[in-house]
Amino acid sequence: MAVTFSLDNEVFRVYLAYAGLVAFKMLILSPLISTTRVSKRIYENPEDSELNSPEPNKYVRKDPWIERMRRCHLNDLENIVPFLIVGLLYVLTGPSVDAATWHFRIFVVSRCIHTIAYLLPLPQPTRFLMMYVGWFTTASMAVQCLKIGQF
Repeated sequence: MAVTFSLDNEVFRVYLAYAGLVAFKMLILSPLISTTRVSKRIYENPEDSELNSPEPNKYVRKDPWIERMRRCHLNDLENIVPFLIVGLLYVLTGPSVDAATWHFRIFVVSRCIHTIAYLLPLPQPTRFLMMYVGWFTTASMAVQCLKIGQF
């Protein structure tokens, strides 16, 4: 039986749910950063501050909280995008629903805890461990793809 990207494929449906969750989590950070910039009147570019100030360059500066949110978002991009790609390929390997669900669930939970640890901030090694839990989960799926793929 061919494995497909179909709603008849339970593994694909599970992937859609977890991929949607983690993508939405990542998307939330962008408006959060923008809203914080506007409320604190802190911009990266003079043209952005011109809308809210007669002295645009006065508000072009760095803020530790905004920089922390940006680093969290960058870390999401570095980890969630590969998960979305590898996870989709993993669906095609025909894993059991339980194995796939646990891979997806562990990744999403690790990224959510990672974000909480980054933004609060929680003491290390919380963030470090959560980043590697997610990384190893994606790597595990990639290994399954390599095992089944042909060179």
